[in-house]
Amino acid sequence: MSNPATSGNPVESVATNPSQPGISSTHNPDASRREPSSSTPGTTELARQSVTTLPEHDQNKLEVAKQLVIDALRYEPDFPIPGIKFIDILPIFQSPVAFSSLLEVLVLLIQQRFGDQLPDVIVGLEARGFLFGPSLALRLNRAFVPVRKKGKMPGTCRTVEYKKEYGKDEFQVQTSAIKPGQTCLIVDDIIATGGTAAAAGQLVELCDAKLMGYLFMIEITNLKGTALLGDKPIITLVEHDEEE
Repeated sequence: MSNPATSGNPVESVATNPSQPGISSTHNPDASRREPSSSTPGTTELARQSVTTLPEHDQNKLEVAKQLVIDALRYEPDFPIPGIKFIDILPIFQSPVAFSSLLEVLVLLIQQRFGDQLPDVIVGLEARGFLFGPSLALRLNRAFVPVRKKGKMPGTCRTVEYKKEYGKDEFQVQTSAIKPGQTCLIVDDIIATGGTAAAAGQLVELCDAKLMGYLFMIEITNLKGTALLGDKPIITLVEHDEEE
């Protein structure tokens, strides 16, 4: 995600939730929300989520698609700085088969978790949540709404300030984008320390909408970022532990 840009766009309201601060870490997270890995190679595995409510053919689709996602991931050591092991999701989008399978399995996981109660809005986080969020919303026949850094969108915006390890940052959503009472699912590529996802959840609540939960392609489990997200349902496709 890029750095905040200054802008003269009006801000309707500003809120900081002290109960959901950013997580401090003994490492220095890079701009892509990755943290230094341990000296031992990390392990990636399928997220352990029950699929017993799915028909057998859908369960098979789910497992095959999960494996396709894992096989498409690329790991770049010492990027963007030494000590960082970067998880690159971009190869998924270079393969129509992998991308289509990703969307298919995400739809199945949403249906598995929420049944017929699908969200009204898919809320995608800057910037990699934009890579698959709009396509996922289209598959579900639902609206897509972007959450961006302050100053990136025109018009009146709602703003949430959140803490990072060194300083603060701000997320915004256009005031007309999410209607009161709508149900929202927040999506992003990776949850690491959880601060950005928690801030997006606050924005949804500022809109007087209902936060149904969160969906992530990858969870960095050893960073325990889901602790910031309260008791809302969390859907993850792949789990990665940098300490194993």
